[in-house]
Amino acid sequence: MTSSSESPLISMRQLCRVFLTEEIETYALSGVDVELRRGEFVSIAGPSGCGKSTLLSIMGLLDSPTEGEYFLKGDEVGSLSVRQRSRVRNREIGFIFQAFNLIGDLTVWENVELPLTYRGMPAADRREQVERALTKVDMAHRMRHYPAQLSGGQQQRVAVARALAGSPAILLADEPTGNLDSKNGLAVMDLLKELHADGATICMVTHDPRFAGFADRTVHLFDGKVVSAEEAEQQASAVDVPAAVAS
Repeated sequence: MTSSSESPLISMRQLCRVFLTEEIETYALSGVDVELRRGEFVSIAGPSGCGKSTLLSIMGLLDSPTEGEYFLKGDEVGSLSVRQRSRVRNREIGFIFQAFNLIGDLTVWENVELPLTYRGMPAADRREQVERALTKVDMAHRMRHYPAQLSGGQQQRVAVARALAGSPAILLADEPTGNLDSKNGLAVMDLLKELHADGATICMVTHDPRFAGFADRTVHLFDGKVVSAEEAEQQASAVDVPAAVAS
């Protein structure tokens, strides 16, 4: 259990992200405050277009905020250069994508090993960490296979192993069950739950309320702002009313 006095792993303060299209400003995020502590499992929920993926992209240093501050392990990282963000991202953040994002002409082993080669890690260390990660997700027996030879659920397990191999400070999962059937989706969620129980810090975007329930807590977004659970329910009800009337 995380001590309440411990400084947060991630702290975002008054975060804004504005996109300019044809001289029109669109606020994807507006004044967002979020904190994540070590060992937490947090889900980010909300309707399509509410800013979930934008928030996760900034958290994963794939994008930068237009305004506000982002602290990772006590260091301000929101204003880093592209090269600096890439370096921090490679060492501190593990990604799990909806589409798996495995490289088709690399084996399972090579897919998991690839991010470690960018660190200049010695081959013996890479071998040890890849083997440990694949064993943890029960995919070591498939290490010489290619992604096309695996089921969707197996591919996502490999993607989880790739995220784990570098021992990141946090795992970011963007709709990790989105391309899976219900059985495989549940299996991946059980795997994430096991990783969390072992001490992993996880932040997950999901549309599925069943899977959001796996998390310790949920951050609700609506129109680029953090809202309470009660406000989120009210907004969802308001959106559902016209559809119900129309039917």
